[in-house]
Amino acid sequence: QFKLVESGGGSVQPGGSLRLSCVPSGFTVDTYAIGWFRQAPGKEREGILCISRQGGVRTYSDFVKDRFAISRDNAKNTVYLEMYNLGSEDTASYHCAARILRPDCWDNVDLVLRNDEYWDHGTQVIVSS
Repeated sequence: QFKLVESGGGSVQPGGSLRLSCVPSGFTVDTYAIGWFRQAPGKEREGILCISRQGGVRTYSDFVKDRFAISRDNAKNTVYLEMYNLGSEDTASYHCAARILRPDCWDNVDLVLRNDEYWDHGTQVIVSS
């Protein structure tokens, strides 16, 4: 059974940085596209970034620019989300999801945003002074 586990969240002061990890079981990170998503308290779910099997990156939200980056370490079977210059607006639960059986990133992430199965776990990020 395919499963992904997120980690690396925590509390950070405004302006700080964090690196989140996503580790799949049942497949390797270079098999399917994997993306990061988030949901802030009281707000709608958002797509962040996705990395394809070929290593291409797609961006799903404007807030990503110059502050968030996605990467992959095949040897560690891990996809990372690196976040810089964090602000209170980045406080959220962060989740990763895989596009099973598909190597390319989603054109439309609504399927992920609406599917509660992708939102069970996640890792919590709190940005506060």
